[in-house]
Amino acid sequence: MSIVVPCHNEEQTLPMLRERLARLWDTRIDLDWECVLVDDGSDDSTLGLLREWQAAEPRVTVISLSRNFGHQSALCAGTDNALGDAVVTMDADLQDPPEVVPALVDKWLEGNDVVCARRTCRDGETAFKRLTARVFYRVLRVLSDTDIPADVGDFRLLSRRALEALGSLPESSRFIRGLVGWIGFKQATVEYRRSGRFAGSTKYSLPRMVSLAIDAVTSFSTAPLRFISYLGVASMALGFAVAIWAAWARFANPAVERGWASLMVAVCVLQGLNLLCIGIVGEYLGRVLLEAKRRPLYVIRDVYRSGVRVEERA
Repeated sequence: MSIVVPCHNEEQTLPMLRERLARLWDTRIDLDWECVLVDDGSDDSTLGLLREWQAAEPRVTVISLSRNFGHQSALCAGTDNALGDAVVTMDADLQDPPEVVPALVDKWLEGNDVVCARRTCRDGETAFKRLTARVFYRVLRVLSDTDIPADVGDFRLLSRRALEALGSLPESSRFIRGLVGWIGFKQATVEYRRSGRFAGSTKYSLPRMVSLAIDAVTSFSTAPLRFISYLGVASMALGFAVAIWAAWARFANPAVERGWASLMVAVCVLQGLNLLCIGIVGEYLGRVLLEAKRRPLYVIRDVYRSGVRVEERA
């Protein structure tokens, strides 16, 4: 069993994460464990703490990325280097409790290739974040043809064959939650109560959440492009209706006074719609450009196993 944990500036949470994972390994001694910890370009003492942990625990591997590539890329760096027959991915902030991992493992042993952990509640989060997350998942399910479970993050278990299928997908803009739904296989869920962060602050600021949402929509739905077509038809229909009304008003009452208000409203609305449509098309073109470049998802600086640096790439 492999546990993959991406870490970015998590110096405050790592001691407790280490303690709770150790208890997990002692509880399930029937399994051989390894832990792949990915330092995603931290600028605090995270890497030093990870190396201390690795030096004291041979089951731990530390991967140091050359810079901060983002949560999704760091997850991929960990899963690409995991050796287990099944791999559990979880966050370092302890909002994904390690105590839930045995339930994921049991579902895998029942024959499921993908076991997702579904949040029943989200303690410690603002009402705004809970509302936007709830709306996002449900809107995405409506827009996408891929079955993406609601209220499921990146806390999950993947069998080796599911992990290999996921690794074969070439996208540079990764929305792993959607990709896991796309690969299929037999899937199950385990419900859990999501706690607040043990320490520190969230790494998903509002701009990063918006960026992730855009990646999700543009990767798994063409509905926004179809919306532009519908919007164009609606605008044409509205334009014909206004033209008919203007002709009727002109001939029915030639003395009616004409002003600039209606003209300016029409210009502003149509200009706004044009900019919106151009922006949507631009988002998709931007994704095409990123995919055409074929850049790697991440660059590994060092890999530490058994306290020794065994790999260096730049």
